[in-house]
Amino acid sequence: MKIDGEWTAGLILDWHMDHSTYLGDDPSGRPQFDNVRTEIGESIYLLKYSGDLTKVSELAKTMADAIKTTFPSISYIVPVPPSKSRKAQPAILMAKKVAELLEIPIFENILLKNGATLQMKDIDSKKEKMEALKACFHINDEITTEGAWDVLIIDDLYSSGASLSVATQKMKTYTKAKNIYVAAFSRTK
Repeated sequence: MKIDGEWTAGLILDWHMDHSTYLGDDPSGRPQFDNVRTEIGESIYLLKYSGDLTKVSELAKTMADAIKTTFPSISYIVPVPPSKSRKAQPAILMAKKVAELLEIPIFENILLKNGATLQMKDIDSKKEKMEALKACFHINDEITTEGAWDVLIIDDLYSSGASLSVATQKMKTYTKAKNIYVAAFSRTK
């Protein structure tokens, strides 16, 4: 699906959730749901929360195929820096595999985050999410050659668009980025 924003163009492969049914509250008063995720949503969920790496290649192939037809001018990939430290960082793992399949470079250290932020899912509004991120993102000039190229920023999940918006704003300040495209594997809302 197409997503509009501050970027040149953006895409998301699929919804994260097919449907969710409220089951009632558990004995501690926490709401319980029967969540049915899409195939891509389930793969992302298992990767992020169970460390299941078995779907990385399949997800990356699906994304690479979509990028080839939608954004053929991409010259390099930049993953969105993670909000939470994990043994395996989903967005980075999948971005690496997408870059490998597209035979283009990935730069993990151009868009960096100083300090820690709350996980974006724990912040309510897009405005609050963007404010939390603006002070954290910075650019590291990792490309040593002269010129400006089309860049693809990849994230694993798209909810409000705050992470991709702030990442795009920051990348627009980088002289070696021309057109900025964005992609995410699944959309939560």
